Amino acid sequence: MPVNLKQLAELLGLSQTTVSRALNGYPEVNAETRARVLEAVRETGYRPNRAAQRLATGKAYSIGLVMPIAAGIDSDIHFGEFLAGLAEEAVEHDFHFVLNPSAPEDEEATFRRLAASGNVDAVFIAYMRANDPRIEMLKALSIPFVVHGRSIGGPRDYPFLDVDNTGAFYDAARLLIQLGHNRIALINGPEHLTFSIRRRKGLVRALAEKGLNLDDALVHHSAMTDEHGYRSMQRFLKRPAPPTAVLCSSTVLALGAVRAINQAGLAIGTDISLIAHDDVLPMLKPENFSVPLTTTRSSLRAAGARIAKRLIGGILNQGDYPEQELWRAELIVRASTGPAPDRSPLPNPPHPSRLSGPFQQSGRPKSM
Repeated sequence: MPVNLKQLAELLGLSQTTVSRALNGYPEVNAETRARVLEAVRETGYRPNRAAQRLATGKAYSIGLVMPIAAGIDSDIHFGEFLAGLAEEAVEHDFHFVLNPSAPEDEEATFRRLAASGNVDAVFIAYMRANDPRIEMLKALSIPFVVHGRSIGGPRDYPFLDVDNTGAFYDAARLLIQLGHNRIALINGPEHLTFSIRRRKGLVRALAEKGLNLDDALVHHSAMTDEHGYRSMQRFLKRPAPPTAVLCSSTVLALGAVRAINQAGLAIGTDISLIAHDDVLPMLKPENFSVPLTTTRSSLRAAGARIAKRLIGGILNQGDYPEQELWRAELIVRASTGPAPDRSPLPNPPHPSRLSGPFQQSGRPKSM
């Protein structure tokens, strides 16, 4: 049978108050005592009485999330991976999630109700947009929060964790340009989300440094599914001047793009190069594609775990974390990138009357 707080305290030879304070992160409990208590918790399977804890500390030991849901909004494998990282850290500290569904147009009101309910100690927001109004709303609510991503426009005076999306796609595009590619397509995420805006910006910057422009006909924004990747790539390949390389904002989009390229009879890495952003999805590893993918790599699960660690650390007054973090994506080169193919038209053969030297008009050598 699991022990209660009184039994746990007797086992450790400590007062119930000391054990409770150790579990709740009070700074006056020294590190050695806290470590003893946590070890005993692991060994005995002790679970605190949340109702009693809440009365004693005023904390709910919960993290809040508002999830927009409506017809036409598809489930997202990327967000699921982020939540897995968040959940791993929450389990480690015996924290709960409060997941509050909301119509997209009611999202701000739902956040307000969630904060006022007292059922959560902190919240996080994701899927950032330009001039995102949710940031000012959360600052006004006086509840701890962390932003996954960054807005564009307005002051940047809020806690966030983001990937350097501009830098990631700048590096990827620069590699392609160094390989001789100048017609580069972009299969991107939704146009209104800031990670998509910044990834396009990185591509544009790399092209501009070489005096090149991004062809708008070679850019497509959509939800990040393999079907959208497939359809986008099909359209690009049917153009009079198709791209010699493509950047995909996800390995899921790349999965569809690869299918379209294969159906067109083209060889990836030879006829067309491809780079994808790798969120480190466990079921879609870039090295397991038929042609291993060159990627910009940054783990969504690690980002979720880090945000949970920061939120929980703030709630429990444990740890000292930076307010703002910008992670750099790693460029990993594999077989899906290669030199640009020579697609210039073959020169017209010389007219027979212009032949000279040891060749006759038949193209055969004269007798010597």
